[in-house]
Amino acid sequence: MTRGQLRVFLGAAPGVGKTYTMLEEGRRLRDEGRDVAVAVVETHGRAATAAMAEGLETVPPVQVNHRGLVLSELDLNAVLARRPDYALVDELAHTNAPGLAHAKRWQDVQTLLDAGINVLSTVNIQHIESLNDVIEQITGTVQRETVPDSVLRTADQVELVDIAPQLLRGRLSQGIIYPAGRVDAALSNYFRLGNLTALRELALLWLADEVDSALNKYRAENGIRNKWEARERVVVALTGGPEGQTLLRRGARIAARSAGGQLLAVHVTSPDGLRGGDPGELASQRALVEKLGGTFHQVVGSDIPHALVDFARGVNATQLVIGVSRRPRIQALLTGPGIGATAVRESGDIDVHIVNHASAGGRPVLPRLGGALTVRRRLWGLALALAGGPLLTWALVLMSTPESITGDVLSYQLLVILVALVGGIWPALFAALLSGITLDYFFIQPLYTVSVATPAHILALVLYLVNAMLVSFVVDRAARRSRAARRSAAESELLASVAGNVLRGEDATAALVSRTREAFSLDSVHLMADGVQLAAAGARTPPGAASLVLPVGEHAVLELYGRDLEAADRRLLAVITAQLEAALDFGDLAETAKGLGSLAAADKVRTALLAAVGHDLRRPLTAATAAVTGLRAPDVQWSEQDRAELLATAEESLATLSELVTSLLDVSRLQAGVLGVSLAPLDTADAVLPALEELGLGPAEVELEIPPALPPVLADPVLLQRVLVNLLANAVRFSPPEAKVVLAASAFAGRVEIRVIDCGPGISAERLEDVFLPFQRLGDTDNLTGLGLGLALAKGFMEGMMGTLETEDTPGGGLTMVLSLPAAAVEETTEQSAGSSDGTL
Repeated sequence: MTRGQLRVFLGAAPGVGKTYTMLEEGRRLRDEGRDVAVAVVETHGRAATAAMAEGLETVPPVQVNHRGLVLSELDLNAVLARRPDYALVDELAHTNAPGLAHAKRWQDVQTLLDAGINVLSTVNIQHIESLNDVIEQITGTVQRETVPDSVLRTADQVELVDIAPQLLRGRLSQGIIYPAGRVDAALSNYFRLGNLTALRELALLWLADEVDSALNKYRAENGIRNKWEARERVVVALTGGPEGQTLLRRGARIAARSAGGQLLAVHVTSPDGLRGGDPGELASQRALVEKLGGTFHQVVGSDIPHALVDFARGVNATQLVIGVSRRPRIQALLTGPGIGATAVRESGDIDVHIVNHASAGGRPVLPRLGGALTVRRRLWGLALALAGGPLLTWALVLMSTPESITGDVLSYQLLVILVALVGGIWPALFAALLSGITLDYFFIQPLYTVSVATPAHILALVLYLVNAMLVSFVVDRAARRSRAARRSAAESELLASVAGNVLRGEDATAALVSRTREAFSLDSVHLMADGVQLAAAGARTPPGAASLVLPVGEHAVLELYGRDLEAADRRLLAVITAQLEAALDFGDLAETAKGLGSLAAADKVRTALLAAVGHDLRRPLTAATAAVTGLRAPDVQWSEQDRAELLATAEESLATLSELVTSLLDVSRLQAGVLGVSLAPLDTADAVLPALEELGLGPAEVELEIPPALPPVLADPVLLQRVLVNLLANAVRFSPPEAKVVLAASAFAGRVEIRVIDCGPGISAERLEDVFLPFQRLGDTDNLTGLGLGLALAKGFMEGMMGTLETEDTPGGGLTMVLSLPAAAVEETTEQSAGSSDGTL
């Protein structure tokens, strides 16, 4: 039986139109003559969705009694018996009522597909299992109903039903998605603009990744190895040499020429781990790749050019960047074509760029005669030659016959090989020379002379020497590889240990310095910057001068005290200094960002207040000046009533001016650090009630909705009261006389929100961007509305308290001002709040 096809409509959030689109597609299939049945659909009371479902055949649901509730669930047996061509199954992540065949609805769908029934279904991005933790971070809620990623990735078609977050919130405000009673809570919690934007981006990224995976799967299933230029992918081959920086920048420029270009760097290591580049260079090049917006990859392959081309084809690369060979020209002639030439030949339709660089075509270097064996092994080899030679000669002389010359030669050759295995090239050459002279003296006519009668004897001596050199070369090379393997393992262990320390929460610089001292058995290691010690391990005041000083970035140095390090150790130190430089850069950026955050918060308060004062200063000053000037006019006779009104105007204007000057002085002291923002746990009602008393507002004007279990907020009581007075005054002023202003509070994701809701004319969309500029009063310019500092000052005070002030449309018309502040634990002490009161914003 042919398995049915699964088509899923994916949405970023409820209300985007997934179910509507699924029903619309069902109607289209029905109109084409296909057998379509609705297995289950959840309209959630939405009229448009219910209207779209009308006219489609619906399989009656099964009624399940669960804890006194009657639940309507998909009747799997009825759908299997009906056996339509297409079954419409809404909400793929739904959890079935207990007692049904499957616990999850997606399992019902799998059964329908196995029966050959095509299924159209819906799911939201928050229900994908692999994204569960990400969704919790974004929305603050844990999704209990999830769908395994494998179910969606094996679907035949996944379509995104997309809608702009602003339009989705508009639908919600109009009551299209949820009933009116749930609109406010939804707007302030799950349907925040930031949440919806993040969920939308997450859905687009997930679907884009799925499209990329589907493309690669299709190419693999159909054996397509040539490139498909869906987008530019540039692969840069890194050897670990100094030319890597040049290649990466060239690759980045190539990728930047096309929109959406991708940069990938790859380094090929041998299966035994013995061939590799400079770890320090690779570490710095990895950091450069990340700065350029690319990714770093490491693959294992014994054939470098084939591994490069295979990797490039695997990622569907369009460009491959390789550096000119660093081999000397003579070596290139002797060893044949290099990596670049082979890659060009094997690349097919992938464009290969051979980039010249300063390290290309290096000068020839003679091989080192000094072996990798230790002095101890060489002495043992020499001792074996000195002791083994005479003993072997004594034994062979006792058993010597005219026909045993061949065995004698092979015996001495065996001795030479044994000496080479133990001691390397120099003891082997000594043993070969000694054995040649001994053979000639004791076993070749004329005996007991060192004369060579025939050329064959000279050839035998040369062969001894050649055998000794070849065997010793193999032994030396094996020793080098063994030493390199042990060192690579030690380096990997060191770097893994450092990474583990950082992941466990230790300071990166301290972990690197400590592990450096332990790994190289040093007395102490100090990281210094401009004469200041940043981190240290070992003795605080080590004796003598540092044995080695390495620069770390532009301003720091790493001082090592103790034994002198070998060249191989310094090679690993280059990796550590590169990691230290990256850690210091990250720390500097974090400190800068932290400082800028405080300065920005303080600057916003200062700017808001100064702009407000500058705007309002003119009105009371002008009014007071006009009143006093009028009273002093000699040619005008004022009545007592007129004089009283002028004096009242002057008094009121001067009082307003005094308050403005006081605010200016307060903000000056604030910026000087004398007047701080005192953050302390504060019950919301303790800030709301004084604000209502100051404005003289009661239940007739303001309706309070403050839950009794609401956690306290972390805020400055005085500043929060000023903000509430400003917002409540605006709301009452712009609300119709018959409508009340609502002040509601709620807690969500560790924060407390206070919402001041009015039913006035609201603010047009084009003016929302300017609402927090000073004195956006919609034409209100009277002199009786307080200080006139406006929403700009309120927003500045909120940001100084680590809070936010935002606007929302009130369902049915009006404006909602949303104050968001961090929630404070009930057990927080006043000592904690005092710690924040002696600093600046």
